[in-house]
Amino acid sequence: MSTQEPAVPPRKVLLFSGHMIDAPGRAEPRFPPEQEGIAGRAIAEAVESIGAGSEDLAICGGACGGDLLFAEAALARGAALEIYIPFEEPTFLENSVTFADADWHARFDAAKARAALHVLPLERGSTGDGENAYERNNLWMLESAMRFGPEKVELVCLWNGQAGDGPGGTRHMMQEVERRAGHTHWLDTTKLWT
Repeated sequence: MSTQEPAVPPRKVLLFSGHMIDAPGRAEPRFPPEQEGIAGRAIAEAVESIGAGSEDLAICGGACGGDLLFAEAALARGAALEIYIPFEEPTFLENSVTFADADWHARFDAAKARAALHVLPLERGSTGDGENAYERNNLWMLESAMRFGPEKVELVCLWNGQAGDGPGGTRHMMQEVERRAGHTHWLDTTKLWT
């Protein structure tokens, strides 16, 4: 699906990056499922503090946990939503949604029904050797957010401050937004969970 540019550019572009719900048996917990309520409230409060509304655009991935909590908070405030995923939908759902529980799949479908869904291999081609699909997807989301000007970008991130499990994590997104002079709102999970 190609991006349908709004008739009027958004007032602000809210961009999200953050942890997904921990897979069962994750060795080092990062976003335990029991913390969903705390994370959801913190994300909703951040979106509210930015003043998100119908004049704004929200951009995120579609993974269980932070992405979908952000999508729900943005939609609840009337913002337009674009979801970017690094793989075709069946693979993405298996890797990043359905491992948690069936409710997350339904929540993905509900957010997708009210959003523009962008699928990296369909719109940007296959990820080549030596490239990382998650990092490509991060940069694509950032490029999409910046198309209206870096001064409009407000990054909300749900993050423990550590390096991720691989390339393309929240640290990468945070550094890229700061380098381009966007604004960041860090929800530090090491403080939220205590």
